Amino acid sequence: MYVGLKMLRDFVKVTPQTLVKDAQKQLEESKLWMLLVVDEDGKLVGYVRKEDISAALPSIMTSLEKHEINYLMSKLTVEKIYRTDIKTVAPETEIEGAADMMYEMNLAGLAVVDSAGELIGYINRNVMLDVLAEEMGYREGGSRLTIEVEDRSGVLYEVAGVIANMKMSIISTGTFFFNGRRVVVVRIDTEDPSPVEAALKDRGYKLVTPDDFRGEWT
Repeated sequence: MYVGLKMLRDFVKVTPQTLVKDAQKQLEESKLWMLLVVDEDGKLVGYVRKEDISAALPSIMTSLEKHEINYLMSKLTVEKIYRTDIKTVAPETEIEGAADMMYEMNLAGLAVVDSAGELIGYINRNVMLDVLAEEMGYREGGSRLTIEVEDRSGVLYEVAGVIANMKMSIISTGTFFFNGRRVVVVRIDTEDPSPVEAALKDRGYKLVTPDDFRGEWT
């Protein structure tokens, strides 16, 4: 999957001249953590975070009078607080690469730009969570099998072969590592996975449940 296929195209943007109070309202209404900032020509110039806006707004503990606060807020624009160290990705970037970049740099979102540097989209944490749910086949129904396997080549092929021999369709697969253990998650298109579970156990595979990990969170 590529960023360009999942990016938001219709999203809220602000300009340096946008009032901070208006930017705050747009953040709340759109349920975003970050707004991209563009100039009058639509060129990307930076971003402003929810934290930046909160820091710029008067504290409830301020000693200013209400009319003084209103005056200040009528003058305070995004230009005073936005950041210019914006991180961008190309639409052909692999979605997992963008997700890793956001994780490593603790970013709320990434601007998507074309080869000419023009802003064409935006990708954020909500998009990444949607991709995770989709890639794990969560919305497709079926049944989820969680299998602890050896960390060796060919193991996914073997598991898929067992399922295919039982005339079952695989909706999605995922591989995870935890404390040196390799866990394969397979979602299959059936409401009764017991025959597949039995076949996998007969082949020596260990199916695991939350009880097998309970000691990790209790």
